Amino acid sequence: MSYNTVIFDLDGTLLDTLDDLSDSVNYALSKMNYPLRKKSEIRFFLGNGIKRLMKLSVPDGIPDVDFDKTFNYFKEYYNVHNQDKTKPYDGVITLMHDLKNKGIKMAIVSNKVQSAVDQLREKFFSDVIDIAIGDSPDIKRKPEPDSCFKALKLLNSSIEESVYVGDSEVDMATAKNAGLDLIICLWGFRDRDFLIEKGAKVFAEKPADIEREVLKK
Repeated sequence: MSYNTVIFDLDGTLLDTLDDLSDSVNYALSKMNYPLRKKSEIRFFLGNGIKRLMKLSVPDGIPDVDFDKTFNYFKEYYNVHNQDKTKPYDGVITLMHDLKNKGIKMAIVSNKVQSAVDQLREKFFSDVIDIAIGDSPDIKRKPEPDSCFKALKLLNSSIEESVYVGDSEVDMATAKNAGLDLIICLWGFRDRDFLIEKGAKVFAEKPADIEREVLKK
């Protein structure tokens, strides 16, 4: 049985969002007179949603009220600036059009807040993807499998015919929890050695490798 469905992570997989996220984190930190974070630090903080990102970015031990204020600064800034520097990785748009032309069904599943997922899907992928599921109060976040199951239901796809594509240990756990095969891309927010240590086995060094893996099953 071949794959007929691909579920994609968003940040670090389809889109290079690091610059906009880094700018937003450091804007919020600067508003509170907290030390700024290096992009390399923020890169490793990503994968578990924006609240976890900010929890890791602020100084240890700050009061909850100050964290809430910092987090609100981040959300206000990122809501306006999430498309300033964000762009698809080289080869991603070609990949998605090739898959669509071959009849492969696709969806996005992300821990990014739903409003930002909607904005980015509309800007970059509206002609190839209709289903994009982000963080919202009514569904458990990755690595829980619920958002993947929702995507499969909306696509009328089975687990056996589907594959998950991501870039992090969160994506690895998500695929495992959902019972999905996994392809890990190497251009995202984690390094190969780290991913191998976590147990990743099938890698894509460039987007065209994803198409090869999807079609060869």
